[in-house]
Amino acid sequence: MKNFFYPGDIDQIVAALGSTAKHFEGKTVLITGGGGFLGKYFVKTFEALNKNVLKKPCKVIALDNYITSTEHDLQSSEHITIRRHDVIDNYIPDAPIDYILHAAGIASPQFYRAYPLETLDVAVKGTRNMLNLAKENKTRILYFSSSEIYGDPDSKFVPTPEVYRGNVACIGPRACYDESKRLGETLCHIYLTQHDVHTNIVRPFNVYGPGMAQNDYRVLPNFAAKIVQEQHLVVYGAGIQTRTFCYVTDAINGFLRVLALGESGEPYNIGNPTPEISMLQLCEKLTTILKRPVKFDLRPYPDSYPGDEPMRRCPDISKARRGVGYEPTVSLDDGLTRFFRWAFDTYTKI
Repeated sequence: MKNFFYPGDIDQIVAALGSTAKHFEGKTVLITGGGGFLGKYFVKTFEALNKNVLKKPCKVIALDNYITSTEHDLQSSEHITIRRHDVIDNYIPDAPIDYILHAAGIASPQFYRAYPLETLDVAVKGTRNMLNLAKENKTRILYFSSSEIYGDPDSKFVPTPEVYRGNVACIGPRACYDESKRLGETLCHIYLTQHDVHTNIVRPFNVYGPGMAQNDYRVLPNFAAKIVQEQHLVVYGAGIQTRTFCYVTDAINGFLRVLALGESGEPYNIGNPTPEISMLQLCEKLTTILKRPVKFDLRPYPDSYPGDEPMRRCPDISKARRGVGYEPTVSLDDGLTRFFRWAFDTYTKI
């Protein structure tokens, strides 16, 4: 996993977990999407916990079909097993499983437009397979949903709480992702009520950080790739659409806290509620952080861009604060500085 992480980030996750890490001592954790952006952080975090914190090591099994990730970024080690496997197919473990992190999915708009049926399959068939595995092993499962399930929320529901039911189009270019994630949540509820499976759901809000692929096409890796190539940034529409951004170390801490401590059946927003920033303001901030002019062009949305883009996205994280002790600590300036330093060392000019 050369050049995948920013120095000190994994140590920061381990420190933030504190006593929560003890829940994984001597346990076996199954991670789907282990080769993806988040999956690699989970694997590396458990490696660090085994080395520095846990008296009895945690065993990790990481699965991935590598449809949007790179196979050679992960390698098996003493307590880590890496396997090529597509979660839409049944998986039979060699030993009992204690926790399931179901993080497999196709999250980038560029890729879920290219693989709409695969996007549906992993969120529905894959999720049902993992829920069946959780039922058989009587284990806890954490399902990775998305803030996209809220769609384009009414301003009265921004910051958006978990009780908001969403404003989502079931037909359209984003529907394969949005609706599949919503159906995955429904499956979790059914397995909870019908089979007493301990399910939890996380709804990540714009997680970013080192390790995002140069061709990811989400806003920050897209901006970084353009800057590395000395090109103008492209901002669609009027640039007034807003987002909040959560640095990956805060997100991983939140996800693992929900896995270990979450109340059964409950969804949790994981993100950073401040600052809510427009795309124009983000360009201005990058000029300050990078200490160089960041030039951008405003353009109409192209036909290739998925429609129905939410105008605002900002999480209410009160529930995660109260329930699992989640508190993001990395400021946007600090996170952007780390990410762009990493990107300048990792991304290549085309």
